[in-house]
Amino acid sequence: MGSEATLLPKWASQPCIMGIDEAGRGPVLGPMVYGCLYCARSYQKTLATLSFADSKTLKEEKREELFDNLKGNESIGWAVDVLDPRELSAKMLKRNKINLNEISHQSAMGLIDRVLKMGVLLTEVYIDTVGDPGKYEIMLSKNFPSIKFVVAKKADSLYPVVSGASIVAKVTRDRALREWVLDETAENMHRNFGSGYPGDPQTKSWLEHHKHSVFGFPTLVRFSWGTCTTYFKDIVEVSWESDKMEEEGEGGSNSGKRQLKLRNVGFTTTKRKSEEIESSGKGRSRFFQTRKLEIVTDF
Repeated sequence: MGSEATLLPKWASQPCIMGIDEAGRGPVLGPMVYGCLYCARSYQKTLATLSFADSKTLKEEKREELFDNLKGNESIGWAVDVLDPRELSAKMLKRNKINLNEISHQSAMGLIDRVLKMGVLLTEVYIDTVGDPGKYEIMLSKNFPSIKFVVAKKADSLYPVVSGASIVAKVTRDRALREWVLDETAENMHRNFGSGYPGDPQTKSWLEHHKHSVFGFPTLVRFSWGTCTTYFKDIVEVSWESDKMEEEGEGGSNSGKRQLKLRNVGFTTTKRKSEEIESSGKGRSRFFQTRKLEIVTDF
């Protein structure tokens, strides 16, 4: 989602700058959002007068106001990449794990690539660093040799173009979390999950109330976060068929093992096309309903 248009504004063919920042890196709930803001390099002085600042230093009402202003500004372009909690968990928990820094780097480069393909003449990009600034800058320069990169800590408080990107990312994430639609069918589901940060007492209470001994948490939760493991002292151990096949393929035997297998697990939500979470924040999630849980003993 962003300010993509069929016809690019005239200023996009002039040398342009871009700022990139993220929101929601730390929370255990909801998406992580990468945002970018771009404009003609000649617009930098005006950009500095628009009261953009690190989104964390602004009140919600001010962030919303600034976001609406920049959306209506024809001299500014913007875009977001919304990373669903399921996507984060899947990448971080799969066999060949992708850590959060790598995911962040991929998202940032994806935004750059998207804007370049639109035809915008990007010549300078400013990024709030993830990991070592020097190594990050080298990686970006190798992938986009025609662009000058400035990667710095606290870039959102140093460069107005990154401050604007910070507002884009933060407002998009806040709206997504605020308007997230919980489609799960478990009983007593509620939305009082607080800020989503692991240290928030309201978030802790929500996680405790919504844990499941087999399936974990609703898909609003980032399963890959270490925070989640503390809620499953008595979790059921599940043996998956794929694990059994691998063991047998290696010459092993499951003789005498007691396994917990899942049978006839149904999904209660109807099929739907994947939706891109826009700045309106309409999130979607699915859950499950177990119809039969069977203990199987192999001899």
